[in-house]
Amino acid sequence: MSTAFSLARAGRWFLCSGIQEESGGVARFYDASTQKNRAVSTEITGYTASALAYLYDVTGQAEYLERAIATANFLMDHGWNAELQTFPFEWPSPSEVSEHQSFFFDCGIIIRGLLAVWHHTKEQRLLDISMLAAHGMLQDFFSGGDYHPILQLPAKAPLLRDHRWSRSAGCYQLKSALAWFDLAEITGDEKLKRAFLHWLEASLNTHASFLTSAHNRHAIMDRLHAYGYFLEALGAVTDRSDCREAYIDGMGFAAHHLNDIAPEFSRSDAYAQLLRARLNAEVLGVCPVDRESAAKEAAALATFQAVSNDPRIDGAFRFGQRGGVLVEHINPVSTAFGMQALEMWSQYQAGTLKPCRPLLI
Repeated sequence: MSTAFSLARAGRWFLCSGIQEESGGVARFYDASTQKNRAVSTEITGYTASALAYLYDVTGQAEYLERAIATANFLMDHGWNAELQTFPFEWPSPSEVSEHQSFFFDCGIIIRGLLAVWHHTKEQRLLDISMLAAHGMLQDFFSGGDYHPILQLPAKAPLLRDHRWSRSAGCYQLKSALAWFDLAEITGDEKLKRAFLHWLEASLNTHASFLTSAHNRHAIMDRLHAYGYFLEALGAVTDRSDCREAYIDGMGFAAHHLNDIAPEFSRSDAYAQLLRARLNAEVLGVCPVDRESAAKEAAALATFQAVSNDPRIDGAFRFGQRGGVLVEHINPVSTAFGMQALEMWSQYQAGTLKPCRPLLI
């Protein structure tokens, strides 16, 4: 494990590790124990588009923008199903390893990836497909009270829900709905803005029980990652006192459970998302950073960045650890969140961190 963070090595991993296939699609993760990539995920490809756009914004290196554009092109040319007006879960879909499904959460993350590239290129097709996908989410996933997490394609029939957070509705979906808010700011689409605010109210009413409804301690750690999505989405509405209060309370809930469970099981993304939330809270005027806690979280997070002679691993962030043993999943989302959180921490310490919601991966 490393203890010194390197943004350059994380960026090089995205470019050179093979996690992104020649098609432009990005694998869900690289399993170092089997030395194989998992299937291409449209959601993870969306996250990668955002990560590459962020790397370009921070470094100014053209290769990151070039790759971000290629990643967005894959999503538009291959990930987007024009006939169904949605993004299937994996690519190709269906396949021997993937059912033909669409996830509410994934669609919002993909839209935000397209918009991250749009902010640099202003290509109209990025905006056009984002708008189609956003309105498709409203039409296809709305149950009448909440949003179905998964639809079976091509019928768009909702799958049965269960205790797993990713297969149920909840406050974590607000990060996906943030794509509607972002699009509304760009286009003035009031329907999308109203839909975001509607789901914001529902999320504020239910978020306090999201973590404690998990069926065991390790499931709480998994939900910490998802709860971070809720906190990230609140960054769009910190002008509201109830959202600021929920933000502060939520960081407290997350820190308590992370510190309690981490000795036996921890996820690198849970550290990264809490650290990002703390830093954004100060620059957005919610509350000052708890510097001592943030420093501990940053130090813990840095230990997950891999140092290796193997380019498939070096610079990436491992998924987590169980009982002190690293989980050998080399994960694009963990790497994206980890590198952004630690770069933000470095900027904060230097006094140069500024609020910029479009850059949030």
